[in-house]
Amino acid sequence: MQMSIFRGAFAAVFCLAATAAGAQESNNRVAAHTDWSVFEAGDPAQCWSVSAPKEVVNTREGRPVEVNRSATLLFVSYIPSSSVAGQVSFTGGYPFRPDSTVTLDVGGTKFELFTEGEMAWSASDADDAKIITAMKRGSEAVLTGISSRGTQTQDTFSLFGFTAAVEEAEKRCSS
Repeated sequence: MQMSIFRGAFAAVFCLAATAAGAQESNNRVAAHTDWSVFEAGDPAQCWSVSAPKEVVNTREGRPVEVNRSATLLFVSYIPSSSVAGQVSFTGGYPFRPDSTVTLDVGGTKFELFTEGEMAWSASDADDAKIITAMKRGSEAVLTGISSRGTQTQDTFSLFGFTAAVEEAEKRCSS
């Protein structure tokens, strides 16, 4: 459990910075591969591939609802100085229900992501590797979570360009 707490706290800090960078289309964007972008920052070196959902469905008690969410993004991060190599994380744009999980479904293969605040991430480096392999083979990733207010969200991400983006991010930050 201690590793999960570290992974989540680190991912939250990193991804919030990445979200701000992506929203501003800053100079840190170094490449675009179809539906995925690659960002790079220095001191310490950080690289990440990121995408926004193509489709968003929000429901409460089985009925569609309108909700206000901040940036909703799926990341794969590389930070050599912190031994982060291919960490999968997701920011849902709202606080997740405490002690809940997010389901990541890639072509029928499902993975569980743990949540803390607005972030979700896998439990281990081995899980990250399995998720990345599935995403390289898939065409879309569907993430389903529950907000602290009980709204179910389903975000569908295209995986077109994923392989090129994640491999470029990895190459730019290889240690």
